[in-house]
Amino acid sequence: MDLRPIADGYSVAPQLQPSDMEALAAEGVTTVICNRPDAENPPPLQAAAMQEAAERAGLAFVFNPVTGGALTEDNVEEQAEAIAASEGPVVAYCASGNRSTIVWALGVAGEVPVDEILTRARSGGYDLGWLRPQLEALAAQRG
Repeated sequence: MDLRPIADGYSVAPQLQPSDMEALAAEGVTTVICNRPDAENPPPLQAAAMQEAAERAGLAFVFNPVTGGALTEDNVEEQAEAIAASEGPVVAYCASGNRSTIVWALGVAGEVPVDEILTRARSGGYDLGWLRPQLEALAAQRG
């Protein structure tokens, strides 16, 4: 399991395994967000199986699939709402953690300075410099 802290209480990870859920719960995580569409995974790693494992470990589970080129405002809002509603630390995952970082970044634009968003993403191993214009536009729109 490769957890990458992006913000206080929010980490991202490449694909998790059902067996990771107990360890996440033991670490104090309370919510797992799956940003990986089922079509990308075999049945043992699809959302239903992951949700079952998460709930068995006492974790809340949110399925918010993000398709690479089709990220929507609904994805951004659902991610932000799931993070805000969590009673503790959140781990979001996709294939590499990149989409989980992007959807977080878009959700906090206007609350967190753009340079800080990009620095936090970079600290997790994700270069979102290409997203700067969109983050700045969202920050201006929300500010």
